[in-house]
Amino acid sequence: MGVKLTNIVPIKNISFEDLKNKKVGIDASNMLYQFLASIRGKDGTPLMDSKGRITSHLMGTWTRLSNLLQKQIKMVVIYDGKPPALKFGTQENRHEKKQIAQIKYEKAKYEEDIESMKKYAKQTSRLSQDMIKSSRELINAMGIPTIFAPSESDAQISFMNERGDIDYCASSDYDCLLHGARKLILNLILF
Repeated sequence: MGVKLTNIVPIKNISFEDLKNKKVGIDASNMLYQFLASIRGKDGTPLMDSKGRITSHLMGTWTRLSNLLQKQIKMVVIYDGKPPALKFGTQENRHEKKQIAQIKYEKAKYEEDIESMKKYAKQTSRLSQDMIKSSRELINAMGIPTIFAPSESDAQISFMNERGDIDYCASSDYDCLLHGARKLILNLILF
């Protein structure tokens, strides 16, 4: 859900050396959406293969996780399962915002406004089942385990952290803390 807790959570800077041989649980959806939004052309077009299939999520996943493996960080990537009923309203709201962004993107495209095209294209990002499947296949081929959570991935990551199965939770928001995570790494980025 992306709760903002910046002003009340104590923050400590750590280095990649501090993470050497540590086990980190990564929120897959959170990571994949980052790549879908950021790995795009100047006009907002996502990276694609010769058949027109979006590959932004794969390029980002390969690059980031390869670099983290080189830093000797042990990872597990956790995917969302079935969303809780309480999230349906949030999902509907997000869907409506994506539809509005799509309309604005089409207008910007018609007007040949490249800056606006890129801005609105990012807001239309959708994570399909094919993207989830292909990213999981890539991650498993890299030797990194993946898990499908029963429900929210951040809840699963937090549970694993609380039990001591992983040392850190990695996400770009604070939601894991709301689920009881003990250690959260915000924006685990290296590439």
